[in-house]
Amino acid sequence: MTVQADPNAEAEPWLRHVPVPLFAVVMGIGGLGLAWRRGHEALALPAVVGEAVLALAALLLIAIAALYLAKATRFPAAVAGEYDHPIRINFFPAITISLLIIAAAALPYSRSVAEVVWLAGTAGHLVFALAIFNRWVTRNVEIHHSNPSWFIPVVGNILVPIAGVRLGYGDVSWFFFAIGLVFWVILFAIVLYRIVFHDQLPNRFLPTLFILIAPPAIGFVAYLQLNGDTMDALARILFAVALFTTLLLATMVRLFLRLPFAVSWWAFTFPSAAMAIAALRYYELTPAMPTAAIATVTLAAATAIIALVALRTIQALVAGRLFVPE
Repeated sequence: MTVQADPNAEAEPWLRHVPVPLFAVVMGIGGLGLAWRRGHEALALPAVVGEAVLALAALLLIAIAALYLAKATRFPAAVAGEYDHPIRINFFPAITISLLIIAAAALPYSRSVAEVVWLAGTAGHLVFALAIFNRWVTRNVEIHHSNPSWFIPVVGNILVPIAGVRLGYGDVSWFFFAIGLVFWVILFAIVLYRIVFHDQLPNRFLPTLFILIAPPAIGFVAYLQLNGDTMDALARILFAVALFTTLLLATMVRLFLRLPFAVSWWAFTFPSAAMAIAALRYYELTPAMPTAAIATVTLAAATAIIALVALRTIQALVAGRLFVPE
């Protein structure tokens, strides 16, 4: 009797290794699209660039969601393993953050579509945030497991007002912003303690240092939404912290350039775009040569970083080195 080979037998293993951090691709591309949309408004840059990048982000969300759903269907134990992992679990909220970004992208085109996507992202993110916080409280967590990826659930909370305020959900937006802001301060102290007083982060986690930029940068933009575009003391503090963190990480560029490519490189992307959006908003409210320079440089840097990471990702995909065991 002849046994026919399963045509999918050799194709299945790579699916098992599709990582949940892959949703950071949508965050990075979507963040860049929003940055270029803001660049059109602040610097009169071509509108088509931002809208095309946002369309690409929406397509990538569909593709990556389908890919991860296929993994969940074929290899549920692998997904459960990621969710049970003390570090990987922090990347699951990247799914709902991606929805929040796409909601903001869709708002100028369809309020109803944006609202549905925003509601799904907001509700889903609350579930993830509660589950992850519950895990931190009820399980023993080793200090070496802490790293800037812990901010991902926090960043998602702060993102809610970006589209939420314009959709009319003011109180809900304040609720999530307050959670994000308070827990950002607490988690920042914990992560900084781990970085300074314990072993340095492994090389594969070093790109997550860029996540330190995101909470104050997005916090600045969200707070302006909530506060009627008023540049008060809190807004200035948030922007200053984001800018200082960006400058600090810029001094470490040699260290980052020596890192071998991994999916974790996408941690460079969304925070870079968030800083560009914040700088562009700051320039709009305080127009001057220095603020124009900061806005231009951060947008150019975010574009270059995301283009480089995207190129390296495509190269790894073509070479068959993207979805492999860690």
